[in-house]
Amino acid sequence: MSTINYSEKIPNNVNLGEDRTLQRALEGWQPNFINWWDDVGPEGSTNHEVYLRTAVSVDPNGWAQFGHVKMRDYRWGIFLNPGDANREIHFGDHKGEKAWQDVPGEHRANLRRIIVTQGDTEPASVEQQRHLGLTAPSMYDLRNLFQINVEEGRHLWAMVYLLHKHFGRDGREEAEALLQRQSGDENNPRILGAFNEKTPDWLAFFMFTYFTDRDGKFQLSALAESAFDPLARTTKFMLTEEAHHMFVGESGISRVLSRTAQVMNDLKTDDPAKVRAAGAIDLPTIQRYLNFHYSVTIDLFGADQSSNAATFYSSGLKGRYEEGKRTDDHVLKGQTYKVLEVRDGQLLEKDVPMLNALNEVLRDDFIKDSMAGVGRWNKVLEKAGIPTRLVVPHKAFNRQIGALAGIKMSPDGRVVSEAEWTARKAEWLPTPEDFAFVASLMGRVVDPGKFAGWIAPPVMGINRQPVDFEYVRFN
Repeated sequence: MSTINYSEKIPNNVNLGEDRTLQRALEGWQPNFINWWDDVGPEGSTNHEVYLRTAVSVDPNGWAQFGHVKMRDYRWGIFLNPGDANREIHFGDHKGEKAWQDVPGEHRANLRRIIVTQGDTEPASVEQQRHLGLTAPSMYDLRNLFQINVEEGRHLWAMVYLLHKHFGRDGREEAEALLQRQSGDENNPRILGAFNEKTPDWLAFFMFTYFTDRDGKFQLSALAESAFDPLARTTKFMLTEEAHHMFVGESGISRVLSRTAQVMNDLKTDDPAKVRAAGAIDLPTIQRYLNFHYSVTIDLFGADQSSNAATFYSSGLKGRYEEGKRTDDHVLKGQTYKVLEVRDGQLLEKDVPMLNALNEVLRDDFIKDSMAGVGRWNKVLEKAGIPTRLVVPHKAFNRQIGALAGIKMSPDGRVVSEAEWTARKAEWLPTPEDFAFVASLMGRVVDPGKFAGWIAPPVMGINRQPVDFEYVRFN
């Protein structure tokens, strides 16, 4: 079923009306979701009509329509990619068997944990971005923020559906808990560390959507390989929506760099103080933000050696990124992979069983993908004749998880002393002064076609609309 039924209280393409018990349970969860949205969703947005895309089918050729919608009236729903009755498991110990339509009892706890952890990230990012609408640099950017917010809400619905349908009372309790945890809450925080960090300004937002939503792309891609077919079908459709989130981050930073380069050329200076005085964000500050968001995000992939990762793969619960394009045996027993460790003050590689290193495999895939985008940012600087280049820090820099946690490492990959780390940390990571300066630029600009002085306009608008289109109607 590719089209989505919007006549029901919960839009869906899973024939929800045929399972009255499930439908009642989800309709009981729905008001709690709306209360959560009202309490900690985008601040001050209740009456705005926003030019949003809404999924109308899961056909990749025409899956969304655009129109002005009050965000609180957005039709969050449950959408799965079409199923294939002959789909087989293509990795792990169950390779060659039929994909599962129900949860095997022996994998129940692990599957629930995977779904809950993924589900927990979705409302967390909405909470982290709650206040950003109050400092939007343009109406175009405000619309993009709100699009991301509603889609993260829909991705929460995707996981809640799986919990309710396949995990009974445990699933219903986990679904309630997803609305009870809150980003940064001391007593009941979100599960993963990066989702308890503040997103204080739009430079942080663009870095978050570039790096942290890219983590989402890789995690969802790994889950889209799952032997548990409803999870695979759910995450495949989530990836369709996720692409726009990464576009917002990549294009946002490109536009910041374009404006910074313009100011540097106008003033004929690379002095950060002079660039700041002209109301643009200097390149060293952008680099420090990059270092922070990149290092926090690569921690999301987990420890470099993990027995859980091995179990998830061998059990068929979670594959690798683009598993089907890999040319090995898709079982991986007896294969090895290189991970890093620090021994006698030196950073060294060592071979470990690949099954135990699958978090590192996924992290390295992410790093390669991230570096390509940073290369595109550098093209902006190159085109403007600016010699400075942004650099992705070493993957051992500023790590808090795994064998590299707490190692004092420079961005260029040197193990440094505590004294050098303390002396140079302000060169490498954002300082309170950096945050205060960027915050000072964050005045709200929402007249159609107008943009804050620290960011360039986009090349084109959304859905072929002009850049000065009325993307948000303030009622």
